[in-house]
Amino acid sequence: MKLKQSEQRMTKIETIKENKAFQRAYTRGKFYVGPVLVTYAVRNRRGEARYGITTGKKIGNAVKRNRSRRVIREAFREFSGKTKPGYDLVFVARAKTPYVKCGDVKRAMEQQLKAAGVLI
Repeated sequence: MKLKQSEQRMTKIETIKENKAFQRAYTRGKFYVGPVLVTYAVRNRRGEARYGITTGKKIGNAVKRNRSRRVIREAFREFSGKTKPGYDLVFVARAKTPYVKCGDVKRAMEQQLKAAGVLI
């Protein structure tokens, strides 16, 4: 069964854009560390799941930072429908992230989301 365009938008998970939400995840959230990715998970009061991606200057130049964000975004796309509502998730790229395939990031992300108790 195919969803209409308007129904697809409703199932989309919102992104975190404001600095205050990122800072809240860093200070109050639980973090899960791996060689490719760091995940911060914190409950929110919105009743919907949100995610944000951070790539620092240590990752490399703009091309490597953008690749890291693309790989993380693609990896999270598989889990976006399987996450519990009411959580803010922040993914931080590590130095290895621009050099690995999306499947490696998916495996690391799945382990970290299971450890956080966010997956349904």
